[in-house]
Amino acid sequence: MKLSKPWGVIAAAISILMIVGALVNMGSKYLQLQAFSRQAFAAAESYSVRIVRDEFGVPQIYGVTDPDTAFGLGYAQAEDDWATMQTTLVAARGHLARYEGSDAAPTDYIVQLLRIHELVEARYDSDLSPATRALVEAYADGLNLYAAEHPRHTWSDELPVRGQDIVAGFVLRTPFMYGLDADIGELFADERQRTVSMGSSETAFRFLEQAALPFGSNAFAVAPERSDDGATRLLINSHQPFTGPVAWYEARLHSEEGWDMDGATFPGAPLILHGFNPDLAWAHTVNHPDLADIYVLETEGDRYRLDGEWLDLEHGQARIEVGIFGPLRWTVTRDLWWSRHGPVVRTPHGDYAIRYSGMDQIGQVEQWYAMNRATDFDSWMAAMNINAIPSLNAVYADREGHIAYVYNARMPVREEGYDWLQYLPGDRSELIWDEYLPLSAMPIYRDPAGGWLLSANQTPFDAAELADNIDAAAYSPTFGIQTRYSNRAWRGLELLRAQGQISRESLLEIKFDKVYSDQSPVARLVTELLADDFSNDPALAEAQSVLRRWDLSTDTGNREAALGVLVAVRCIGNLHTNDPWLMDPVEALREAAGELMAHYGRLNPEWGEVNRLVRGEVNIPVGGGPDILRAIYASSHDLNEDGQLVAAAGDTSIMLVEWLADGTQNAQAIHQFGSATLDESSPHYADQAPIFAAEEWRTLDTSVREGGYRPGEPH
Repeated sequence: MKLSKPWGVIAAAISILMIVGALVNMGSKYLQLQAFSRQAFAAAESYSVRIVRDEFGVPQIYGVTDPDTAFGLGYAQAEDDWATMQTTLVAARGHLARYEGSDAAPTDYIVQLLRIHELVEARYDSDLSPATRALVEAYADGLNLYAAEHPRHTWSDELPVRGQDIVAGFVLRTPFMYGLDADIGELFADERQRTVSMGSSETAFRFLEQAALPFGSNAFAVAPERSDDGATRLLINSHQPFTGPVAWYEARLHSEEGWDMDGATFPGAPLILHGFNPDLAWAHTVNHPDLADIYVLETEGDRYRLDGEWLDLEHGQARIEVGIFGPLRWTVTRDLWWSRHGPVVRTPHGDYAIRYSGMDQIGQVEQWYAMNRATDFDSWMAAMNINAIPSLNAVYADREGHIAYVYNARMPVREEGYDWLQYLPGDRSELIWDEYLPLSAMPIYRDPAGGWLLSANQTPFDAAELADNIDAAAYSPTFGIQTRYSNRAWRGLELLRAQGQISRESLLEIKFDKVYSDQSPVARLVTELLADDFSNDPALAEAQSVLRRWDLSTDTGNREAALGVLVAVRCIGNLHTNDPWLMDPVEALREAAGELMAHYGRLNPEWGEVNRLVRGEVNIPVGGGPDILRAIYASSHDLNEDGQLVAAAGDTSIMLVEWLADGTQNAQAIHQFGSATLDESSPHYADQAPIFAAEEWRTLDTSVREGGYRPGEPH
C-alpha cells in the first residue's frame, strides 16, 4: 500500500527520530562505558596480587592482603567463566529477563517478591564487618576490571558490579539449597498441594517433588585411631551440576595476612565454600530440615484476618523488563503482596504467605569468610555458630585428629503441636515465628568413638558406628529433620561398618563404589519385577532375564546395568527415596527395553557404551550412576540420538585431604572437566575429564609458587 504524502512525511520523520534516538542512546552508553572503564582501571591499581596458573590451569592467587586475594579471584573466575558470572549477578539483581527474555521473568519476579535488594541495602553496612565488606567489594572490582577489558562480552547496563551484588547472590541462592524454590513453585500449581495442619497430622500427606538433577553429596571423615596408618582424612565429594551457576570452580587463595585456602567455590562467591587450609578442612553436603513455612490466609479483597482482626496486605508492583529483540525491551508489571508472615502469593485456589529461614539474613558470606580464616576446631565452630548459612551439613577434620559432623540449620523456634511440614493456618500470630535456635540445638557429632563419619544426604541420626549415633527422639518434630536414606548412605554405611582399620585405599574404594545396596529402592524395584509373570510376553520375559542376572553394579563393563538403570530412573527418578514409583514398573521395563533395542539391537550393551562423559571432543565411558557412591546423573531419563546417557551432574570437584601421623599434609583433587569453563579452545577445557573418568587424581602443591601475572596484564 502506498502512503499518501502527509503520512509518508510523518513516517519518514518518525524513522529519523528513531535513528537519532538510537544514536543518542548509543553515544550515551559509550560515554558511560568509558567512565566505567576509567574507574575500573583506577580501582585495580590499588590491589597487589598475582595469579599463577598450575599445569591444569587452576588459579593460585597470591595477594598481600585478603582483599587483594579476593580481587584476584574475581578476575580469574571472570577469565574462565564470565558468561556464567554475569548471568548469576544479573539474576540476583532481578534483571535476567532483560537478556534472556520472558522465560527468565519468574526469576526476576521472585527476587522482587523476596525483597532481596531491599534487605541487602538496608543491612549491608550494619550486618557485615568492615573486613567482609572490603572482601566482597574487592571481588567486585576484579569483575569490573575484566568487564572493562572485554566490553563486547559485557551487559554494560549492569555495570559496575558492587559488593552488594555479591552479597545478594548469597541471599538468593542459599535458601534454594534447602528447597525454598520448590515450596514457592508448588503454590503456582493448578490446585492446592498440601493439607492445612490444625494441630494434628492424622489427615495430612506430604507433597512429593518430581525427580530432578539433585543437590546431593558425600563426605567421609576418618580419625587417626581408626585409620590403619594413624592419618586423619577428609574426603570432600559434593554432587552438583557440571555447568552453570552452582557448578564448582577450583582455586587456591593465599594472602600475606594469613588467608590460605584450597578448594572449590561457585561463580560469584569471593572465597572458598568448602576445602582445606594447613590446619583444617570441611565438606558440605545438602540437608533438608524444614526451614520454610506456608500459611493459608483468610482474605477479603486486599485484607487478611489475623487474631480476629482484618489487616491490609502490603502492596507493591514488580517491574520486569523483558528483552524482545536486541536492545528493545518491554516493561511488564505484576502485583506484589506481603503480610506480617512474609511474601504473599495469590492464586485461584487460595492466598498463601511464605516465611523462611534466612529471610532476614545477609551474613552468609561473613560466616564462610570466618570459616576460611579458622585455624582449629574451636575457631571453626565459632564461625559455624554465626549461624547465617541457613542449611548445609558440614563434615570436618583437622591436623589435631578431630573429626566432626554438624547438621547445620538456622532453625526457627516454632509452636509445638502443629505439623509444620504442611500448610499452616494464617490467622494465628503465635505461628509467625521470630526467633531462631542456636546451632547447638542441632545434631552434632564430635570425635565419635568409632572413628569415622559419613554424610550422604541421609538422616543425621545414622552417620557413624551404631553405638555413636545420635538419638532422634531428643529433637523436636517441628525441626522437620529428614528421616530418609539415599542409596549412597545405605551402601556407604554398610561398607564402613564392615571395615576394621580403614586404609587410604579402602576409603577410596568405598568412595568409588558402584553398587546399589540390597536395602535400596533400586533393589526393591528389581525384586518386584522379577516376581512378575511375563510368560505370555516374550519381550518382557527376555528383559526380565537380563534383570535377573544384574548384580546391581554400574561398572563400565556391566552388561545388565543399562536396562536396570533405565528402568530405575523412570520409576524412582534421581532422588532415589522410598516414595511410590513415579511410573508403573512394567511399563518402565517395556519402555527401557524398547530404547535399548532401537539403539543397540540388544538389551545388554556394556554400561560404558551407554553412560558417557562428554566434553567438547572428549566422549568417554564413565562408571557409576544415579545415587551411586560414584554418582553420575544424566540430563535425561531417555537415551539421546546416539543411544547415550550424557553425564550432567554428580561427582564434580572431589578432594582428599589427609594429615599423616607425622603431621605432613597431603591433598589430591580432580574436576570432571577442567578450569576453563567456557573456552573450548583452551587446553584446560576438558584436560581433567579422562583422569576423572579413570578415577585418578591430581596431586596438589600447596607451596607458594613464583611468577604469574597481575590482573590486567597480558599473559
